[in-house]
Amino acid sequence: MNNIDTLTANKRLRLGLFVQPVGQHVSGWRLTEQLGSPTDIDWLITLAKKAEAGRFDLFFVGDALATSMYRLPSTMARLEPLTLLSALAVHTRRIGLAATASTTFSDPFTMARSFSSLDHISRGRAAWNVVTSFSADVAKNFSRDDMPNHAERYARAREFLDVAFKLWEGWQEGAVQPDKQSGQYFVNEKIQPINHVGEHFQVQGPLNITRSPQGRPVIIEAGSSSDGQKLAAETAEVIFTAAASLEEAQAFYRSQKSQVEAAGRNPDHVVIMPGVMPIIGRTREEASALWKSLNALVDIDNGLKQLSLRFGMDMSAFPLDGPVPEVPLGEGNQSRVKLMTDLAKRENLTLRELAAVAAGSRGHRVIVGTAEDIADDFQLWLEQGGADGFNIMPAVMPEQLDLFVELVMPELHRRGLYPAKYEHATLRENLGLPGV
Repeated sequence: MNNIDTLTANKRLRLGLFVQPVGQHVSGWRLTEQLGSPTDIDWLITLAKKAEAGRFDLFFVGDALATSMYRLPSTMARLEPLTLLSALAVHTRRIGLAATASTTFSDPFTMARSFSSLDHISRGRAAWNVVTSFSADVAKNFSRDDMPNHAERYARAREFLDVAFKLWEGWQEGAVQPDKQSGQYFVNEKIQPINHVGEHFQVQGPLNITRSPQGRPVIIEAGSSSDGQKLAAETAEVIFTAAASLEEAQAFYRSQKSQVEAAGRNPDHVVIMPGVMPIIGRTREEASALWKSLNALVDIDNGLKQLSLRFGMDMSAFPLDGPVPEVPLGEGNQSRVKLMTDLAKRENLTLRELAAVAAGSRGHRVIVGTAEDIADDFQLWLEQGGADGFNIMPAVMPEQLDLFVELVMPELHRRGLYPAKYEHATLRENLGLPGV
């Protein structure tokens, strides 16, 4: 056995909450009895407190830089994530706070300063989900007619991260030492410019903010294309992914961990967390009934629009009850296209069926059952090298979040798979990641 084969020994799960304030399932908001608003700060504070009471490691807020063609509540209107998490930081104490932010149309100095600020405000709980934008609608919001190609976006992202890392390292430990007698507040030698000159950026530095509690935020990435996996192997500490089966997850897990090792990093220091939508009931019959109710409300036209956007072609031109057409990987969201087409082939889905899956689950795996069923699944994936943890996507908010906290978390505690309390003060420590 090499050290990749033994990674799952004596480990606990890591759990994040992927927050959609009106529920992750496209129909979830139609079944809740407590419909909140994605722009209501009081509602989001309530959800964050529920997540912290349930001892989630991470409260994750996604983002997009254009309104969605899906016309869904959670994609049409949302608070800017860093602004939101800064507000949530003062209403929580231990849960990690993660935000998506794109490198494609941003500036590394501003981004590094913003996440350092969040890390200070939260006292060491910040995480950055690094993404590259891929939608043409986003480009048009930033004075461009088209999006940079896939390779260019990832090259920019790699240099963007290089600059951010240098900026965060520009302030060393002990740079602030106020001395009233000498009148010196800073130790100048511990604050250094970076003088970066590269293909995409020229940045002098240093940052105009002191070193934060974690040194830098935890870095999350989610790309499963070859470029995305390479970037993650070199820079990520948490990897979000999507996998429809254990075998698929195991293949990705081994590939990604091997690439981390080849990049000269310790694969134990990279946490892989597939997204999963648990449909929880007190009985299997209750869970199954909820899943049927959700799917009965799915708008197939909406699902076709989602597939069309992801696949880069008009899926409504094909027969609904025919096979899913072959879709070449293009410049868009390559990993999710492959996930969906592989799922259709493996389960022999029609286009109608795949559209329902796309609309309902957002392309992630669904587990329907009791708390014991969910825990069995999580334990299997952890022990069989399919995941280090999961990004939980409650279909109906807050009901499914409440059931996860009430039923699933105690079962995971009972099995020794998850701690009953926070063990450390910072997110980096709670995820078992080394300091920087």
